[in-house]
Amino acid sequence: MSSSAYPFGLGDTVIKTQNLGKLYHLYDRPSDRLKHTLFWRFGRSYGRPFWALQDISFDIKKGETFGIIGKNGSGKSTLLQILAGILKETTGQISVQGRVAALLELGSGFNPEFTGRENVMLNGLILGIPRIAMEEKFVEIAEFADIGDFIDQPVKLYSSGMFVRLAFAVAIGVDADILLIDEALAVGDIFFRQKCYKKLEALRQKGVSILLVSHSMNEVEQFCDRALLLNEGQMAYLGQAIEAVKRYYFLQQKTDFAAPPVLPGSQEEAQAAITPALEQDFYWPEPDAFLDISALHQTSNMLARCTAVALCDQNGHSCFAFQQGQTASFFFEYEIYGDIEVPVGGAEIVNEKGIIVHGKNSLLYESEAPAFVPKGSRVRFRQDIKLEIATGEYTFNLGLASIDRDTYARRTSLAHPELASRMTILNIIPSAGTFAVVYRAQDQTVQLLHFGVANLPGQCQVKVIQPSG
Repeated sequence: MSSSAYPFGLGDTVIKTQNLGKLYHLYDRPSDRLKHTLFWRFGRSYGRPFWALQDISFDIKKGETFGIIGKNGSGKSTLLQILAGILKETTGQISVQGRVAALLELGSGFNPEFTGRENVMLNGLILGIPRIAMEEKFVEIAEFADIGDFIDQPVKLYSSGMFVRLAFAVAIGVDADILLIDEALAVGDIFFRQKCYKKLEALRQKGVSILLVSHSMNEVEQFCDRALLLNEGQMAYLGQAIEAVKRYYFLQQKTDFAAPPVLPGSQEEAQAAITPALEQDFYWPEPDAFLDISALHQTSNMLARCTAVALCDQNGHSCFAFQQGQTASFFFEYEIYGDIEVPVGGAEIVNEKGIIVHGKNSLLYESEAPAFVPKGSRVRFRQDIKLEIATGEYTFNLGLASIDRDTYARRTSLAHPELASRMTILNIIPSAGTFAVVYRAQDQTVQLLHFGVANLPGQCQVKVIQPSG
């Protein structure tokens, strides 16, 4: 049963769902649909039940940005349409407090025969905003959409980019308390997307709650506070956005974890496949330099577990504050619980806004790696990163994956999307640790190395042209 507002005293929760479910019936023939409509009251069914959503429960707070992710067909858009009041839930309860603006399928809510101006006014009336108030808001909406004279043309003549510009401008311009967005930010040029993100951040600061459905995992990691991961209509995870994204990648993997990799044909071949890693050696910190990771959550497919993490300065000492431009050494070790092929490990650095400012693994470094790692082995990584990034506080994520030997041998001939799709994620630790980057010592030429998120290689030359005469 739905309600438009909460009882008094529930604080800053703006959306609450409890055991939400949506049931459809699938029919083999069109005639079965008619028969079901006529005879279902008598206990006869001619269709197969299909639960698009089942037992979905979560709360959303005022000012929170909340992501909804999952594979195609997992129920994301269905859930958003229920929250928008377009669909009726079959089971459970949903409570919404405040005005809701929805930016769902491209052009939804627009009459193609009406002009852009007329559709703006119509959307305002649907949301209960008086016409006089919408006329006052119209200038701001038209300026944000920036579609020029097309604002007075029928929207059926609009390009997809113009459509989403106007739809987004309307959604953010009606003073909604809750904003629902379904993949809309994927349309438009980079300048429009930058303007959208800036506006969404301003809305969030004003206390507007934002629900974002997206297939762009970078977008979810960088913009959302929490996220809901759906899988086949059910909740697979609810919590920190970065963790939700990592679990999403596990669901996306096509590899059957129970199937062992193709192993070398003989003991001699197996030993030869391991040898490159056995011959390598690098500094490994003393035991007291390692972090206590016993309480950290590890997302794993049960083939590997992280057993050691350390963050050190260039002298090998445990360190959590680095001067801008200094090198940080990330040490991490994994115990392998099943035979795997080429191991790939790496670290991500995430700033306080949730933006991944750096991410690189041993494959990207072109590090030498074994073709085979047997069960019971331990794999160690040392990753040195020169912290030419903005001053501030950071967290770091660690991950381990594997790739088959044949793909690894052909890696130079494969496009990145194909290479990435053949990677099997074994273990991920979000927020494995924290550190700070501070100004350089005052004996440097200048304390600040650069402006912005990261330092890019380059040079700048200065030349004076003397005035003639």
